[in-house]
Amino acid sequence: MGLPFSSGLKRCVRCLLPETHETLVLDAEGVCNVCRAQEVKAEINWTERLKQLDALVAEYRGRYRYDCLVPFSGGKDSTWTLYYLMKRYPGLKPLVVRFNHGFLRPKLRANCDRVFRKLGVDVHDFTPSWKVVQRLMLQAFLEKGDFCWHCHTGIFAYPMQVALKEQVPLIFWGEPSAEYTAYYSYDQPEQVDEERFNRYVNLGISAEDMLIRLDGFLEERDLEPFRYPALKDLRGLGYRSVCLGSYIPWDVKMQVEKIRSELGWQGDVVENVPEDFNYEKIECWMQGVRDFIKYIKRGYTRPTHLAAIDLRNQRISQEEAQAMIRDFEGRRPPSLDLFLEYVGLAEEEFYAIATGHQVSPWQFDPSAIRQGEATPDFNQWLGGDGLDPADSEDQVGRWAETCASCGSSGGCGA
Repeated sequence: MGLPFSSGLKRCVRCLLPETHETLVLDAEGVCNVCRAQEVKAEINWTERLKQLDALVAEYRGRYRYDCLVPFSGGKDSTWTLYYLMKRYPGLKPLVVRFNHGFLRPKLRANCDRVFRKLGVDVHDFTPSWKVVQRLMLQAFLEKGDFCWHCHTGIFAYPMQVALKEQVPLIFWGEPSAEYTAYYSYDQPEQVDEERFNRYVNLGISAEDMLIRLDGFLEERDLEPFRYPALKDLRGLGYRSVCLGSYIPWDVKMQVEKIRSELGWQGDVVENVPEDFNYEKIECWMQGVRDFIKYIKRGYTRPTHLAAIDLRNQRISQEEAQAMIRDFEGRRPPSLDLFLEYVGLAEEEFYAIATGHQVSPWQFDPSAIRQGEATPDFNQWLGGDGLDPADSEDQVGRWAETCASCGSSGGCGA
């Protein structure tokens, strides 16, 4: 079957997601709970859900300076969300909030500028300090094998802070998590709230936790962009934070074609992802590293995720899906060199940390890794200004001492 299928991982008989996928449970028929959620989705009365959306927008429209707030990355989902709302509700005035994680690719920036001009929207753009982000990336990678804590928390917390500041109670996100995981179900509209933030968005690490870990490296005010607002303040605003995909059926391929034709939105090549999927995760030049770490930890990466979606929608065969996974997974992304520079780690240290977060029963084999290809814009991705290796060693040493004194037999978790 080839390298990606040689680990003995159990997989969903429908979509091929492996047992190491977060929240995945296989039933007696070998079908995963994410596939079962799609059966629920197919039974939803979407006409009734759309009426609920119309009523929700009507309830808030015209009562505030902005009718709603749309968190915006410039990727396919947030672009579709903004486009759909403004198309269905002519004259709607949204506030677009972009949390810039520090790795926006050139074509993504051009997409954003084009969309903002075509739709005519007010935009609030925020970029956190690079020096703060470096420390957060390293700490999150050490503790969870996921360096994107600053991105996860900032994308969800910062727009809520802006909603409070600008007094915009209605917030629209894109697809619900039920589309890809089983943290929530399609049975009812999913709220994007503090419970969801603490349940999985922040990886189990609050801003307060991170401050304790990095005391002496960062100050409390450095963590402010990553802190979810107080629930009493949001309730005082009368907030509603919802997913558009709870009210309309989410169809990525249709949506991509629409924003391409209507807005001139352009896709891009992503490291170790088939070019046919040039609409997927084009926002960040660190996406290849994130996917590679997932492969080290869980034995699969983005091609498996994309194949699962197409298998559920009966767009490809299992043979085609397996061929795609064999061809594109298990490759070292060129951007790994940038990541190592950013956080001041040697490659041997990187592998030692990442493999410490493996999810059983997967066993990573570094000797089987192949080299991936660079994207056409790779030379435009910023290098330099990395964390000094001595500073990195200091932070790693503190983490190691904390782990040694913890006494947990299971480690920090993955």
